[in-house]
Amino acid sequence: MKNFFMLLVFFSVAGSVSDALAVDWNWKGDVMYRYQIDNPETKDNNRDSHRLRVRIGGFPAISDVLSAGIELSTGGSNPVSRMQVLGEGFTAKSFKLNQAYIDFHPMAYGLDGHVDIIFGKRAVNESIIRVNDLLWDADLTMEGISLHYGKDGRKHPAGLSAVLGYYLIDESGDIENDPAFWVSQLAWNGKVDNNNFMIGAGFYNYLNIAGANVSGWAYKDKLFNNSGTGSGTPAATLKYDYDVLEIFMHFDAGLTGKVPLKVYGQCAINVAEDVDEENKAYLFGAKLGKATKPGRWEIDANYCYIEKDALLGAFTDGTRFGGGTDGKGFELGGKYLLVKNLMVSLKYYNHDQGVGSEEAGEGLDIWQADLVVKF
Repeated sequence: MKNFFMLLVFFSVAGSVSDALAVDWNWKGDVMYRYQIDNPETKDNNRDSHRLRVRIGGFPAISDVLSAGIELSTGGSNPVSRMQVLGEGFTAKSFKLNQAYIDFHPMAYGLDGHVDIIFGKRAVNESIIRVNDLLWDADLTMEGISLHYGKDGRKHPAGLSAVLGYYLIDESGDIENDPAFWVSQLAWNGKVDNNNFMIGAGFYNYLNIAGANVSGWAYKDKLFNNSGTGSGTPAATLKYDYDVLEIFMHFDAGLTGKVPLKVYGQCAINVAEDVDEENKAYLFGAKLGKATKPGRWEIDANYCYIEKDALLGAFTDGTRFGGGTDGKGFELGGKYLLVKNLMVSLKYYNHDQGVGSEEAGEGLDIWQADLVVKF
């Protein structure tokens, strides 16, 4: 409760300052209520839970060359979830810093604001080019420095988009041994007969990962199905390095000229030395409709396959096959905009844990029913 009152005071003071400085703060927030059913094949009983997510922040456009963002959210220490499980005797739920960044986009030297230099902690969709959640969970907020060309937050204008980023995973006081990674991405956004498309590639070069102890930065000190020693203890270490090459695309078209249709895909391979098997991953799917106005709907379906050491499992989708790698299966979801700013949705996951040739897959079914208000 103390954090909530501090948040209110912050917004009140910020609002007063914004009036004085004529800053457009761009307040944004959302509240999600979720009912989730987890049905593992190996257990007799389901797990039913009620969950809540709240995010609220200000994203000021300070000048022609400078903007920033500050956002607080619910959630605990899990980097791929901002959901708060309800219960615990009606205890108060805390807010934590979810985003805090500075975005400098100079107009001089012929740049005209097309290049953004970003410092701090920012949502993954705005930090890098992300088509879907094969590599990164949607709730993740990356920490480090980004250099963007032709990318404006989540928007990708026509033409070339490029991203170069350096992101810190853990800090031990010795930069030569700290886990981190470089990101480099190139994408082209164009049109074919008034249909938008994007195609691109990315390379993720991890540093100081092979042999790294996951204690302190991997949620619950787990390996998330990556090869290593241990499984959920402070002694757990990763066996391999991760140098991941990704190719991604999406194509937006119209079905009979009226209903929007989007097809998308990603494939990735870990090309690090000594990793020559169980190193591939892919995802492909389609979305029909677009729930942007009251009474409109959309349906999304995709299939995902991730081998054990294709990706660093700590930051992949936290719901799919219980989080991590070494799984396969499909998702089917639908959304409907009930009234302005109020979305209802239902999603079904059907996945198998374990895709190795000598492993028997364990099934996991998950249902999620969400009610979301954005403001």
